Order: sequence, then C-alpha cells, then structure tokens
Amino acid sequence: MRRSEPPPDVDEIRGILAPYGISHVGVAAAEPMERARRELLRRRDLGLSDSMGFTYRDPVRSTDPGRAVPGARSVIVAARPYLTSTPPSGTSEPPSEPDVAPRASVARYARSDHYGPLRDGLREAAQRIRRSGHRAVAFADDNSLVDREIAHRGGLGWFGKNANLLLPGAGSFFVLGSIVTTLDLPSASPVPDGCGTCRRCIDACPTGAIVDDGVIDARRCLAWLVQRPGSFPEEFRVALGDRIYGCDDCQDACPPTVRLGHRHTVAPDPDEVASVDPVWVLEADDADLLERLGRWYLAGRDTRWLRRNALIVIGNTASPADVRCAAVLERYADGPDELLAEHADWARRRVAERHRPVAVDAPGRRGER
Repeated sequence: MRRSEPPPDVDEIRGILAPYGISHVGVAAAEPMERARRELLRRRDLGLSDSMGFTYRDPVRSTDPGRAVPGARSVIVAARPYLTSTPPSGTSEPPSEPDVAPRASVARYARSDHYGPLRDGLREAAQRIRRSGHRAVAFADDNSLVDREIAHRGGLGWFGKNANLLLPGAGSFFVLGSIVTTLDLPSASPVPDGCGTCRRCIDACPTGAIVDDGVIDARRCLAWLVQRPGSFPEEFRVALGDRIYGCDDCQDACPPTVRLGHRHTVAPDPDEVASVDPVWVLEADDADLLERLGRWYLAGRDTRWLRRNALIVIGNTASPADVRCAAVLERYADGPDELLAEHADWARRRVAERHRPVAVDAPGRRGER
C-alpha cells in the first residue's frame, strides 16, 4: 500500500503558490460565514443586488465552506495582484484611424486572464494536500464561496468603504481565490479597519453607487451595469463615459491602493487589452468577438451587451466628423434589433448635443428678450 506524503504546512503552501504570482496567503476556519449570509439576504431583499446571481443566488450555500467540501476544517485564502508592472503592449483589434476614432476603456482586472494563473497555483497546492490524504478543492471567481468575506477572515485585508478587500501595504488591485480542505491549519486573525474617516471612494463614484460603508447598490454600479443584460439605464449612460467593461474609479481614488499598489505587480501579458475600438466591436461578427473578448462575463454569451456598451461609448466620445462612427450608428439605428437601435439613436443625439454651440448673451443685452 502506498503511503501518503506528510501534510504540508502554510509555508510549504506559500512556496507552491509563489511561482504563480500569488503574493498573499492566509488561513480561515471552515465555519459558516454568518455575517456575510445575513448581509447577502438583507441586500437581496432590499433590491441592492439587482438581477445579479453569483453568490446572491444561494447565500446559504455560498457562505458555508462545508457545503463545498464536506468535513472541511480550513480555508486557505490567496490573493494575486492584477496591476501590471508596465503599460500594456497593445490591443485586441486592428489599430484605429489616428486622432479620429474613439477608444473604449477596459477595467484593469479584465485586461488579461488573471484568474487563470491563480487557479493553476491553487490547484497545484490542492493536489499537494490531497497527496497527504486530505480532501482539498480550489475555488476562484466561483459562486460557491463569498471570496472577499473568507479572505477577510483569513487575515488578508479589511473591507474598504467601496466593498473591495484592501490588503495592508498593497491596496485592492488583487484577484482572490481559496482552497477548502479537510486539513486542519492554524487560522489567522482578521485585519482591523484601515479606512478611518476617508471617503474618497464614495465621492469618486460617478453614479453614487456606494450607498453606505461597504454597501454597493448594483442598480447604480457601472461595473455591474456593463454586464447586466437588457437596456442600459438611460440616467447612467453619460456617466459610463468611455467604459466598455468594468470601472476602476473607486479604486483609483483609494489612497492605499494608489500609493501602495505599485509595490505588488505582475508582468504584463503580451495580449493584454487596455482598450478596444468600439466601431470594431460593432462591425465584428459574434465569433470574432467571443474569440478575442470571450473571457469576459457576457450574460448568455450574448455579444449584444458588448455592442450596446460600444454604442454608448461612441455617443459619449465620438466627433461628428468621424464618418466611421456616424455610419455605424446609422446602420444600428435603422437595424432590426430594437434594443440596439434605441441605444444607437441615443448615441446619435448625444454626439449632436455634445457639439451643439452654446448660446452666449451679447454684451450689454443680458436678460433681454
């Protein structure tokens, strides 16, 4: 009979994870996350989760590591930075006409597949634990666990007012994952709050989506609205600006993240996508869009939501002199898809409104009619 290896300690697990760019590791007890469960249910009942599923779909399951791995004793939590050490080398589509075509920006976490290396490292560490005779399952970007809550309990960081996990000395530009295991490891202590009276993230949110400390109203959050299927709320279209996927504003305003994030970076992916040409998004076929941008979450794998976002970006950023933008807006406004036609018509009006001359009273005639 083959004898199992001795169980790994936390230091050995850190060593396994380090080559994958995973810089922070902690341990939490595999106990139900009662606080998170209450909050998920409360926020869902208040409508703050909008139509979002993920961990809101089944809060009882997503807050109990024992549901993921029966008999679990510990959860190893891990964080990998997604801030790159140098600017990205290019974009995913052919270059646009210089000085004419607008660009649609992509949030940092979505510019490359940062969850891929995180999963690979977690799976290797989980395999090592299984060789010691214990059960171990890796999770990353998975609705089985509320990752920020378990990472907080595992001592990785505190909850910022923007609901992101802030790592001491590092900030919030990190993706999170975990290993739920029957191996019993010593738990870490939670990190105390480090925000104090600072509210810069609240003030920086372009739609006022941070409605309380650590509480986000998804119905106003641009990072969710670009993923949400259906019509983009008209009252937030101007605030979307040039974003096609994600929003970094609350993190870009966070002092610890801005000051300390550069200390923890990863090498840039040569295929990193910082921006895309919105006209290309509207002209490419579905297969091409999914091949190049399919790692993003698209409800139902439906590229309509990307096209909808691209139409809004053109409305917010295009010049009336841009013939490519004018032509694609006209085609979509007259097209068979009613939802996209409505957004294209809005974009045409928006371009015209942004460039309409502002009336100025003649000297000495102010107030005359």
